[in-house]
Amino acid sequence: MKRVSLLGSTGSVGTQTLDVISRYPERFRLEALAAGQNWELLIEQANRFRPKQVSVATKELADKIASHIPSGTTILYGEQGLIETAAGNDADIVVTAIVGSQGLKPTLAAIEAGKHIGLANKETLVSGGHLVSAAAERNNVKLLPVDSEHSAIFQCLNGESMSALRKIVLTASGGSFRNRTREELKGVTVEQALAHPNWSMGAKITIDSATMANKGLEVIEAHWLFGLPYERIEVVIHPESIIHSFVEFEDRSMIAQMGLPDMRVPIQYALTYPERLVSPVQSLDLTELGKLHFRKMDFDRFPCLRMAYECGKTGGTMTAVFNAANEIAVSRFVAGEIGFLEIENVIESVIDRHETVAAPTLEQIVEADGWARRLAGSYGK
Repeated sequence: MKRVSLLGSTGSVGTQTLDVISRYPERFRLEALAAGQNWELLIEQANRFRPKQVSVATKELADKIASHIPSGTTILYGEQGLIETAAGNDADIVVTAIVGSQGLKPTLAAIEAGKHIGLANKETLVSGGHLVSAAAERNNVKLLPVDSEHSAIFQCLNGESMSALRKIVLTASGGSFRNRTREELKGVTVEQALAHPNWSMGAKITIDSATMANKGLEVIEAHWLFGLPYERIEVVIHPESIIHSFVEFEDRSMIAQMGLPDMRVPIQYALTYPERLVSPVQSLDLTELGKLHFRKMDFDRFPCLRMAYECGKTGGTMTAVFNAANEIAVSRFVAGEIGFLEIENVIESVIDRHETVAAPTLEQIVEADGWARRLAGSYGK
């Protein structure tokens, strides 16, 4: 039986992870659940799965849920609670599904504790890829990608020699506004941005898909997961989201991974690797689909992706700054403080003022992250 700790249990990936786990009770045992503010759903999850530990954002929330959590379950809170649920139990694998750079410290703690990582928190590698990669190698820990694109690449490369790999290609749906010009993006609402045509995801990642910042984060994540220079990582728009990504080898052969868009497939593969189990997902019928479409990436239309490539090539603290500035910009857009197109302006204004630290420590990453958040929060004020 595989023991699992789940960080971000009440979010989109977290709830789908629990759906996968619930289908195979003889294979999985839930050791810990960590959530943020959604204490009501966490209570339901804790009573259903009865983990040894649960964690919430604050002490106030911990006190609030105390009488509703099963006896024998330890209640934790805050950053230390996240770290404890990641590293302080008997989990074999930690699924990191929390949103944002707060995933870095608990992920590093889990790796140092020798636990394999089901990586759904791309910001961890974006902010501290060099630290995470080195720690995983040092502790002989597997980084198993949960993002559909990186899972696709991971599957395409199974049994292949990396020396024969020419490039990888990440597909992008284009998000909620993929068919709009930049002129047509003026004045778009939060509700419109959240209406993703293909995937069921949380608010932040859905808006990131519309700006293409999410794909930029995935490019940086792919750089660290697969050890490729940015020149060998491409992005194409694929509106149907059927081919989740593909690879090209030196002999010009291509291998693609495809299926209907459902996050439970890559989640389950990360949990069961190298096995494949029956999935509740519907089979793909290509004859019914008929056609697949692809478009070249337009960096003028999607400047957030361009900036992500530039920050990735600069390296050091610049990728953490890109991520932090984007997180604040998206939260300000959701709060109605700035317009949709101002998200990219916030990011650009912050990265233009950052002096990069080339090989940062964890403390320097945290410092750069905080600096970027403060600057992004003051933009336009």
